[in-house]
Amino acid sequence: MKKNISLLLRARRELRRVADPRKAPFMKAYMKSAMPYHGVSAPLMRSACVRMFEDADFRTREAWSKGVLELWRGAKYREERYVAIACCGDRRAAAYQTLAAMPIYEEMIVTGAWWDYVDTLAAWEVGALLRKYPVAMRKKMLRWSASENMWKRRTSIICQLKFKKDTNLELLYACIEPSLDSREFFLRKAIGWALRQYAWTDPKEVRRYVRQNHGRLSGLSRREALKNI
Repeated sequence: MKKNISLLLRARRELRRVADPRKAPFMKAYMKSAMPYHGVSAPLMRSACVRMFEDADFRTREAWSKGVLELWRGAKYREERYVAIACCGDRRAAAYQTLAAMPIYEEMIVTGAWWDYVDTLAAWEVGALLRKYPVAMRKKMLRWSASENMWKRRTSIICQLKFKKDTNLELLYACIEPSLDSREFFLRKAIGWALRQYAWTDPKEVRRYVRQNHGRLSGLSRREALKNI
């Protein structure tokens, strides 16, 4: 691929090349997506991204962020946004994972507004920044936990999914608190998921928390939290 071809056009050509259009309507229906699919399976998506990024220009933060946002904003197919998310996690972009990247992730979370986008960004990109900048990101996640935007709330709850014994319980519970009484499925599910994940590390603490908040936690949240205990 020539370097003067935009990353979006490069992605679109490669995805079309490996796509199975017969799968596209089923993928669209499963994800309840307004945006169409090319029909690219997850394994083919991963290998396609490797090829797409081989000669991509990520030498500067500006070039990287331009590529990510070009993919995200210009996408006509859902997989093209998956490429944008993969671009965020590319090893050559490691140096750009600073607080300056948060406006990009915030835009993707707010405009993506669906679990397939949000959960990956929350657990990997936002979570990594929380590890790296705990003070600043703690403040931001606390603000997001009380946001009017449901997907920001979900992000604040699940951003520590990969933390295990490093989970900041005080922050987790503080981010759950504003959504405890919510009737939103995706928030109830997020609460249960975050608690279930931490239960692998400290099941007694999760039991205690569920017992203490039994009257406020939804049945869904309780079931999810205790599923693997």
